[in-house]
Amino acid sequence: MDQIIDFFKHILNPEWIIANGGYYLILAIIFAETGLFIGFFLPGDSLLFVAGIYAELLAESFFNMPLVVMMTLIAIMGVLGNIVGYWFGRKTGPILFKRKDSFLFKKKHLWQAKEVYDKYGGGAIFVARFLPIVRTFAPIIAGIVGMERKKFMFWNIVGSFTWVFSLMLAGHFLDKAFPTLKEHLEWIIVIIVVITTLPVAFKMIFGKSGIHAHFDEFGNPIETPKSEEQEEVKP
Repeated sequence: MDQIIDFFKHILNPEWIIANGGYYLILAIIFAETGLFIGFFLPGDSLLFVAGIYAELLAESFFNMPLVVMMTLIAIMGVLGNIVGYWFGRKTGPILFKRKDSFLFKKKHLWQAKEVYDKYGGGAIFVARFLPIVRTFAPIIAGIVGMERKKFMFWNIVGSFTWVFSLMLAGHFLDKAFPTLKEHLEWIIVIIVVITTLPVAFKMIFGKSGIHAHFDEFGNPIETPKSEEQEEVKP
């Protein structure tokens, strides 16, 4: 049991992932975090940034592959992950809204992802790439609501490549500009986590949308009672 707990502690640490699993584990994590609902807790953003910092070491351990090829393969895994999520949503998604919450499954995450989808339409797949937790469930929601496959694939590909390339290149070039960057990785990871989760947390706490601001014990949204002014019918 202690070994399992230690593993989950390590799997949230980008440095440990790169040092022990290397490029192969990065590919697996990006695939899982972008398409499998049990992967919502994995460190996608910080992992990509740190991978950019250690790009040269990763390249040496993976047949000296050029950075652009490495980033492309990671982006493709992100695309494939979303495809799996979309397929899962098409086939079994409606069942999830009737499922009770568990340790690994929280229905409120589905509703939060749906809110982003309803607001941005097809572009939600792109926007969700940069939102932890939401990016895991966005393709599933797209499948549930029957988003057009061509539209989904367009935003899926554009979003995945933009997400991967922007974060990895940022880490790579910042490391070149500031050679001592590796000495402050813990703080950098904390900053990335705060920046990327802040929009989600802000929306959850201060969001004006009543349907997703409150949830019952089963994870279903609770409608916020309308005020007297809202209930008045204008002539």
